[in-house]
Amino acid sequence: MAVFEVRGGNKLSGTIVPQGAKNEALQIISAVLLTADEVTINNIPNIIDVNLLIDLLKDMGVKINRIDEHTCTFKADDIDVDYFASEAFRKKGGMLRGSVMLAGPMLARFKKAYIPKPGGDKIGRRRLDTHIIGFEKLGAEFNYNDDSNVFTIDAPQLKGAFMLLDEPSVTGTANILMAAVLAEGTTTIYNAACEPYLQQLCKMLVRMGAKISGIGSNMLVIDGVEKLSGTSHTMLPDMIEVGSFIGLAAMTQSDILIKGAGVEHLGIIPEKFSQLGIQMNITGDDIHIPAQESYEIQTFLDGSILTMSDHPWPGFTPDLLSIVLVVATQAKGSILVHQKMFESRLFFVDKLIEMGAQIILCDPHRATVIGLGRSHNLRGITMSSPDIRAGQALLIAALSANGKSTIQNIEQIDRGYQNIDTRLRALGADIVRK
Repeated sequence: MAVFEVRGGNKLSGTIVPQGAKNEALQIISAVLLTADEVTINNIPNIIDVNLLIDLLKDMGVKINRIDEHTCTFKADDIDVDYFASEAFRKKGGMLRGSVMLAGPMLARFKKAYIPKPGGDKIGRRRLDTHIIGFEKLGAEFNYNDDSNVFTIDAPQLKGAFMLLDEPSVTGTANILMAAVLAEGTTTIYNAACEPYLQQLCKMLVRMGAKISGIGSNMLVIDGVEKLSGTSHTMLPDMIEVGSFIGLAAMTQSDILIKGAGVEHLGIIPEKFSQLGIQMNITGDDIHIPAQESYEIQTFLDGSILTMSDHPWPGFTPDLLSIVLVVATQAKGSILVHQKMFESRLFFVDKLIEMGAQIILCDPHRATVIGLGRSHNLRGITMSSPDIRAGQALLIAALSANGKSTIQNIEQIDRGYQNIDTRLRALGADIVRK
């Protein structure tokens, strides 16, 4: 397996452009199955998870023309439905949690879908109940095969229904939405997720001919139509990358301009990093983070320690809490990081403690960080990337540390960040892929 060798301590400078949004891409690319017409998608991130999904589509018969590194056309006019029952699909689909997003479009258009036991990050329980229950309410029936670890879902005719989701799952909402757009009658999804990526999916489906109201709210109303047509779509900048670059600039005392950051879609993210004491200048769609000698974590108005936790949109995304935790290690002050959603996502802090950070892991969901205030730097060590976001957080820690760090299992980082080593070297980082 490849590794990153990082020599930290360099102050970086320059301009960086965020990639297309990974979480949006997995939904949007799955949606091409909803029509036999051509769909063009722009600003596709060139990362492992997205490329694996594109390969899955190709294997099942979607005609794909890669116009350039970040633009593809898709035409799903001759799909091999039987491919989904194959061992090849179970093996490849099981490597990618995003493959679950194929179920909604397949049910809507072909009346049958298969969901292999999902892969992806090992960050805790990530149940599929919301997806399955939503499909059932639309009239689908499912069976689980213990031998092959595959859900088989059948729906001779999907019919609209009212449903109150047990959680505002982004992937669950997207999957049910894609099934509902071709269902007979009206579907109401209450307690729906309303993240920008979900809004983007809704807008794309409307351009394809779907009838959806309530976009951007937690109640979506979908009037089913008989068929959808082709369209073109451009991905938003990846908000997780934007947050990662803000944290990187602060940790390494760097002067970085994030060009085309998609500011209007970032929600509370800039405010949360400001609470860590990070200065930012926002001009139009760009974010400039000037070099700072130090940054100080705010307290609540009564002087109590700041707590930062994840919430459904428009709250703070859980994907950036790993970055917040790392950035806090060199701040002045203390913070309690509360990761509510995934119980295994904070386990990477043992590596930060080994690097010299002062962190108390209270339980699987909470960690208290006592900022070092640059009284001494972190030190380089050998470590392994456990998941996409923790891997990027450890990379940021390594870039700020004294000495050499070796990061193993970097395939996890590559799953979510395109050519990250090349892009960081352009800013002056000493990082080598071996």
